[in-house]
Amino acid sequence: MTALMFTLISLGIIMALLQMVLMGTKMSASQKTYRNSLEASYGGVELVAKEIIPQLFGNYSNGSRALNSTFGSSSQISLSLSASLKDKLAKDTNNWPSTANKIPDAKISPDMTFKLAGTNGNFMVYNKVVDTVTGNSDVSGRDLDPGIGVAGSGSGIAPKHSPHLITIEVQGERETNPKEKAMLSVLYAY
Repeated sequence: MTALMFTLISLGIIMALLQMVLMGTKMSASQKTYRNSLEASYGGVELVAKEIIPQLFGNYSNGSRALNSTFGSSSQISLSLSASLKDKLAKDTNNWPSTANKIPDAKISPDMTFKLAGTNGNFMVYNKVVDTVTGNSDVSGRDLDPGIGVAGSGSGIAPKHSPHLITIEVQGERETNPKEKAMLSVLYAY
């Protein structure tokens, strides 16, 4: 009877240890899939912040043509822009057209969508502008020498800089399994 009790107790301990090992393996796998989606989302933020938005400020139609020619023939990135993106980037949120979707879910009516090709599968990245506060940023595209006011050749009087603020929701997910996703909120100042 005592041997049977010790066997039952040791079997219980072994089953508990086995359950803990299995749960650790599942948690590790879920962290890996989340990290892949998170990296795709970060890549989407980098692409939007460094390539897409700077080209769209100033002259939107020239910028969108340049983006389509750059990314249209690429097999690594395929980009699509929404029709309301121009108004969302240039106007305050209160002045957006009624057709602009303000729901803060990046996957519902996204403004910028692109597919990032990866070695373990492709990722879809959805970007949506959800809020814009216009500032006095120079969007002409001309780079001015920042030392003009200091050197004395400029007027020396400049308005206080108030940046153009854009809030962007980003969602990156695996193309074959939308449950593997990561969401980010980004405040972009231009």
